[in-house]
Amino acid sequence: MKRLPAEWEPQDAVLICWPHEKTDWAPYLNEAESVFMDIAEAVTRFEQLIVVVHNESVVRAKLEKRGVRMDRVALYEIESNDTWARDFGPITIHEDGKPVLLDFTFTGWGGKFEAGLDNQITSKLHAAGAFGKTPLRTVDLILEGGSIESDGRGTLLTTAECLLNPNRNATLNRNQVEARLASELEIRNFQWLENGWLAGDDTDAHIDTLARLCPDSIILYVKCDNPADEHFPALRNMEEELKKMRQYRLLHLPWPKAKYDDDGNRLPATYANFLIINGAVLVPVYNDPVNDACALATVKKAFPDREIIGIDCSTLILQHGSLHCVTMQIPKGVLE
Repeated sequence: MKRLPAEWEPQDAVLICWPHEKTDWAPYLNEAESVFMDIAEAVTRFEQLIVVVHNESVVRAKLEKRGVRMDRVALYEIESNDTWARDFGPITIHEDGKPVLLDFTFTGWGGKFEAGLDNQITSKLHAAGAFGKTPLRTVDLILEGGSIESDGRGTLLTTAECLLNPNRNATLNRNQVEARLASELEIRNFQWLENGWLAGDDTDAHIDTLARLCPDSIILYVKCDNPADEHFPALRNMEEELKKMRQYRLLHLPWPKAKYDDDGNRLPATYANFLIINGAVLVPVYNDPVNDACALATVKKAFPDREIIGIDCSTLILQHGSLHCVTMQIPKGVLE
């Protein structure tokens, strides 16, 4: 019997991959590292942190200087293309009550970016003992962690734009994708969204940028309330799709003020890209005081028993991702 746990279930650790000068973070590496240190500091208050690094001694010194709890940090020197641990990291299932790590294929969101090194990180971490004695199974299917949401009870929330995109598994239709995920993850109930997207998003509408499953049958989702905004029609249609899922209570997240890069390209700022950890939820914020505060309060409604911690992710969206995208939770039992 298999089961894909929900993110809010107990965890052993969070996995991140540290930015370095050979990544696209190079033009603002100091700012990017500052965000990663914010994440490291917050996570290690509650659980372990596994960090893939380009230079172990340099990153260790920076974390120590910041005052991060180093007794909860494990550093592994492994080559990487980039930092998006959500999408190349292991997806953990429970099999007969015990954790098993699944290593799906990562192709840089359908071949948009070089990802050969990142695709090897999970197997290299496993070989280095980062996941204890938990077994690792390679799965011949292109799948990114940010593209799926689980309630831990056999339901999967996802988007057709991503999972059915011909740049992923071109030979598989919807029924075949469902059959593979039912087999690998024991999914019995597929909830597909046909609408929803963010300008500047490279992932082809990952669900973790749009709508998130939460405890007690709650869905937190992004809502655009500006009819003049380019996102308004698609997100309104997405909201109507969610309303048809009558088993859920919907809570809408605010729409942050539009953010742009230096060339005038819109960036994918979203409050849905939060990370659930033991005892807390880390929520991306964007130097947008009114909407940031509203987002934190809304997330608190879905997680009343957890501390809600805002992390300024204004730098992360410069590379078209946010907080959830650079993290992957490691469920309880993996490191034992």
